Amino acid sequence: MEHKGPTAYPVERLRHRRAHPGSLAGSEDDCSKRSGRHGVILAHGAAPRSHAPSARRARHRGRPRRATTALVGTSRATVERAGLLHDVVRASFEHDVLPDLCAYTEIACLSSAFDSSWRENGEIARAAELLRGWCASRAVPGAAVEIVELPGRSPVLFAEVDASEPERARSTALVYGHLDKQPPLGRWREGLEPFRAVREGDRLYGRGTADDGYATFAAFQAFGALAATATPHGRLLLLVESGEESGSPDLASYLDALSARIGQPDLVVCLDSGCVTYDRLWVTTSLRGNIVATLRVDVLDHGVHSGSAGGIVPSSFQVARALLGRIEDAQTGEMLLPELRAEVPRHRRDEVELLAAGYGFDAAGAFPTVDGLQLVGDDPAERILRGTWSPALAVTGADGLPALADAGNVLRPYTALKLSIRLPPGCSAERAMDAVGAALTTDPPHGARIQLTWEPPGDGWDAPEMAPWLDDAVGQASLACFGAPPRS
Repeated sequence: MEHKGPTAYPVERLRHRRAHPGSLAGSEDDCSKRSGRHGVILAHGAAPRSHAPSARRARHRGRPRRATTALVGTSRATVERAGLLHDVVRASFEHDVLPDLCAYTEIACLSSAFDSSWRENGEIARAAELLRGWCASRAVPGAAVEIVELPGRSPVLFAEVDASEPERARSTALVYGHLDKQPPLGRWREGLEPFRAVREGDRLYGRGTADDGYATFAAFQAFGALAATATPHGRLLLLVESGEESGSPDLASYLDALSARIGQPDLVVCLDSGCVTYDRLWVTTSLRGNIVATLRVDVLDHGVHSGSAGGIVPSSFQVARALLGRIEDAQTGEMLLPELRAEVPRHRRDEVELLAAGYGFDAAGAFPTVDGLQLVGDDPAERILRGTWSPALAVTGADGLPALADAGNVLRPYTALKLSIRLPPGCSAERAMDAVGAALTTDPPHGARIQLTWEPPGDGWDAPEMAPWLDDAVGQASLACFGAPPRS
């Protein structure tokens, strides 16, 4: 689910992609019983805006919302064609896709931000070659598949499929995905391991199955289905990067290097988003941005006994806690700086109200919470907005803290915290970084030494109005394949 004016703009949008919707089972929510609900981001041409993906569907702002019945004029030929495509994909998935998806799942191809020795370890290269080999083995006429690797960059998988007829070669659709993974987080539930594919019913568990290993298989299976059903199509491209989980540091370089071959896509489909249900097509219309920093507080050159220094030397953790209180309300979790907020457009609020009315709290996501935990957001609409248009802070890592078994009565010399701050669409990541930096480093408590180190930022993204042809095509596709109109 989660875009034309200038025709080349969809590629420009990809140059700035980063960050993520949320955790998905079989991937991030490894211990839960949810399955990975990934959908599509449709990028068509429109005036430039900031970038990125919250799984739902763009609506026209300048004209009244079309009633569902207006989409029911889907032709019999369209329905029949969709049925053929569906049958081809369904018949081939179990034996053509699942074994190789399982093999991919068992590769520890961690993104470069989590594996500084990724090149030496060879797991990224192994995953790329597995995907290349699978694509090359498909019966897709006019397909060329290769791994492209620029000096000093993580590789990309790039595929080109000729148009079904020469006169259709003027139109190009590009499908995007990524093959790198985030590291496992803690222990998984009994019977599951991050790099061992485990099937339970219709769910496949393992690191990276939903985020984003399925993308390559889904794209090329769709390409093959078009050929198998003699469905006319334009030129088809597949671009699968291997650094998305690190903020896509190499993507812009590859878009430049491959620009002559990519050309000017008429449609970009990003297979790296989520959806609420499986009964219709979901399209992403917005995604929060992300800024990430490491905050380090030093108070001593080395640790000293807490019996002599405690109460005299300020604790580095206490200083860090006080600094975080400058940007976040410790009681409510509300972000305090105005630079971290953005106004929610009226049409997005309308979408949220419609979503909340149809799906209730389920639309905000399900999480493996402990018994008795109270989630934030008193009603479904508020909770959805908190997860899509509100800023939020998460401390995702720490250093300077020994393991509990090694913790003696020592006043530690420093505390370092990895901070991840989600930003609403329309909020400038650069302005947010400036504001957070000033708040955390100006006049530190007790004169402690403060270091704040930033990672590359990612702006949020709010979809422009869908082009009428794409809006109609998405509507017909959802009705033909699922018997239900699309949602956002």
